[in-house]
Amino acid sequence: MEVLNLMNSSTPAQSLGAEKPGVSPANRSLERGIEILRSFRPGSELLGNAEIAERTGLSRSTVSRLTQTLVGCGYLQVEARTRAYRLAPAVLSLAHAMRSGSTALAIAAPHMRDASQAERLNVGLAAPDRDEMVYLESIRYNRRPSLRRVVSGQRVPMELTSLGRAYLAVAPEGQRKALLAHFRRTRRTQWATLGPALAAAIRDVEEKGFCAAAWQPEVVALAAPLLFKGSRYALNVSLSTAEPLASAVRELAPTLLALSARIQHDLDVATDAW
Repeated sequence: MEVLNLMNSSTPAQSLGAEKPGVSPANRSLERGIEILRSFRPGSELLGNAEIAERTGLSRSTVSRLTQTLVGCGYLQVEARTRAYRLAPAVLSLAHAMRSGSTALAIAAPHMRDASQAERLNVGLAAPDRDEMVYLESIRYNRRPSLRRVVSGQRVPMELTSLGRAYLAVAPEGQRKALLAHFRRTRRTQWATLGPALAAAIRDVEEKGFCAAAWQPEVVALAAPLLFKGSRYALNVSLSTAEPLASAVRELAPTLLALSARIQHDLDVATDAW
């Protein structure tokens, strides 16, 4: 597989997502409205039109029109004093509907919980969203005290994490090339080391069934891909440890591989019964 021979052209954010089904043209107003909702991230409770315009690249007049529409639809609220916007509860209800309706999560979660409790490990399941991975579930049993909290809905960078690298190994070829080109452009100063690391992680998944990463101090994570009804997920186990990476990998790999095999088996059974 050719991993490092990448295109250098810029890649629109939308092209990093899943392919659009069907042949009808995209609805530009809907796309722009969704971009406005996406501009809200943790730490950005309130955003004004100017801030939203800066984050989305949309004109202030377009943002003003669409934020009013989103308020009317119940997806944004206005703070009277500042005239800034916050996400409305309806957005949370969509997230709840997604999680409660996810067959993949319903199948994986009991296995994840059992493994986390038995091994005193952190176990997570994530799905891709553009150039990030979004946690669907995170069950945490740290052996050592840790200030880091990971919850459902939290995003992590695809290119730096074992979750993201495991996903890249099984992503559709066109999407993987677009993502790698995007990372090469956005991580230009780090690409001399990041590019080979991504290539090595993809090879590890192909040859060993998992890859490892330690992108945060004293945290080692291993991840493996899972496939279900055409969708691609990544499962990880992680440990807060001062041990060298190689030692932690030897400890965690059997647990991850056994866990991913159990979950993938049940996912396959559910697929056959579908």
